[in-house]
Amino acid sequence: MLGAVLWPLVAWVCAQSLVVKSELPSPDAIVVLSGSSTYIERTAWAAGLYREGRAPIIILTNDGLIGGWNKAEQRNPYFYELAAKELERQGVPADKIQFASEPALGTYEESLGVREYATTHKLKHLLVVTSAYHSRRALWSMRHACQGSGIEIGIDGPPPGLQTPSPGTWWLRRRGWRVVAGEYVKMIYYWMKY
Repeated sequence: MLGAVLWPLVAWVCAQSLVVKSELPSPDAIVVLSGSSTYIERTAWAAGLYREGRAPIIILTNDGLIGGWNKAEQRNPYFYELAAKELERQGVPADKIQFASEPALGTYEESLGVREYATTHKLKHLLVVTSAYHSRRALWSMRHACQGSGIEIGIDGPPPGLQTPSPGTWWLRRRGWRVVAGEYVKMIYYWMKY
């Protein structure tokens, strides 16, 4: 009985523990990590930061995933292409949108691609934008991948509840378990592997 009463609080704490922000004054670029199911919230947040004048360019990563059929283009566009179009729709000029790397199979590979891009383009301060529940692992991955490179990493992103489940009710839906509980499994795997 006590467990049933405490569970909503425990679930909320578990969700909130995944959410981190790390300020970075004057970044050289905003980096939007791939996220096929959350690209709209990530690009909207990045476009807002761009419009505020936080950084002169936005860099997109590519997870290699393909979206649904687009009648106008007569093909299935990649999610990074959809993200670029969404950024443009929200006022980011096309020439201010750049692409970091070849398709990456996960957050750590994305981080390595971003490090390579930043090194090649002499970028030293990167503000990463991702979804709230992905932020802790993304920050760890980016900082771990960029260790010793002189690249400083900050992280920001939209609050949970837009395209991701609310921290108070995530456990009531299957998607919430995939997003929140699954993130803990991924973090443990990353800490052991990298």
